[in-house]
Amino acid sequence: MTRITFLHPDLGIGGAERLVVDAALALKKKGHDVNFVTTHHDPDHCFSETKDGTIPVTVVGDWLPTHILGRFFALFAYIRMIYAASYIIFCEHRPEIVFCDLVSVCIPILRLRIPYVIYYCHHPDQLLSQPGGIAKQLYRVPLNYLEEITTGMAQKIFVNSLYTRGVFKDTFKRLQVEPEVLYPSINTDFFDKTRIMSLERVLDKKLPPDSIILLSINRYERKKNLGLAIEALAELKKYLTDDEYKTVHLIMAGGYDKRVEENVEHYLELIGLADELHVTDKVIFLRSPSDIDKISILHHCKILIYTPPNEHFGIVPLEAMYASKPVIAHNSGGPKESVISGITGFLVDLSGYSFASKLAYLIKNPTLMHEFGISGKDRFMKIFSFAAFTAQLNEAIEDLISSKKEE
Repeated sequence: MTRITFLHPDLGIGGAERLVVDAALALKKKGHDVNFVTTHHDPDHCFSETKDGTIPVTVVGDWLPTHILGRFFALFAYIRMIYAASYIIFCEHRPEIVFCDLVSVCIPILRLRIPYVIYYCHHPDQLLSQPGGIAKQLYRVPLNYLEEITTGMAQKIFVNSLYTRGVFKDTFKRLQVEPEVLYPSINTDFFDKTRIMSLERVLDKKLPPDSIILLSINRYERKKNLGLAIEALAELKKYLTDDEYKTVHLIMAGGYDKRVEENVEHYLELIGLADELHVTDKVIFLRSPSDIDKISILHHCKILIYTPPNEHFGIVPLEAMYASKPVIAHNSGGPKESVISGITGFLVDLSGYSFASKLAYLIKNPTLMHEFGISGKDRFMKIFSFAAFTAQLNEAIEDLISSKKEE
């Protein structure tokens, strides 16, 4: 049994968090002793496995600031992770392996006393930084350099897709490493054991029994392009009869943190967009639904709409595929590796028209909609299953340990 600590900056609700939680569950299933160290963990805004005792969580450094006057978020994220890494190397039960992600600057600290460090690159952080003026560019120069150099200090580097591996190589040109693609998966045991709740109970609203539910799941962030789902809903009216359109409803579900100004602002912007496009009565907003609620609405929906452009990978399409639902996504990034257009869903251009036309096609062809869903689940089981994810991750860890012993 190997003691493994997962170091993550903010253990909330999102694709990155789902990945590391699933990785911890996978390794626990293989008999390893796993735990989390994080700089922030809100029991009201996290995955159930991190608050019900399934995986122990230790919070350190939450008292440290996250910014100064709305600036220097990256710098303080670095400081907080260095503090957390320092805690790990001096703690009583020091792990043999640390699996970290998102912030690489902690790696040289960990390497001082931790035998093996694994880094999972969801996407280079420097590419996620919003552009700014000269001062912002100068501020980012040392941070970007540190990100590249410290990323290369991990003994093992994973990326979440072939797309991200290409971005990794284009961004970190100093590094002569070949990251291994470890596709994310989902905890299918939890999906299988979850009791599906009625839609009325989840939404606190009763919809007609013949309703066609379209679903969007993503954090309330502008880069997720959530407004496109609402635009597609409005555009859909042109392709359906009045009776058909009357049955269509859109659920907008996603991570929402009241501490994050953008979440609050964008939520209100989307409500305003629905009103502007005259579809307010057809859109239902859910903020940070529980895992049970999310699985329930996936069960009840007919089609998943996935709007982010150049998404690094995208967990939500996998969840929909496992639930046997067709996926309509933008033809870019990770969804090009998970969704097969014309077989498990459609990959389309970034416009309300493109999404609406494919939505209408599936709504008018329910048999095809069902076939796409079945094909999606088959593809998930062959390529993205939790068993395959667990086996690859565990093999990488055993190879890492055995190679070090041989040295």
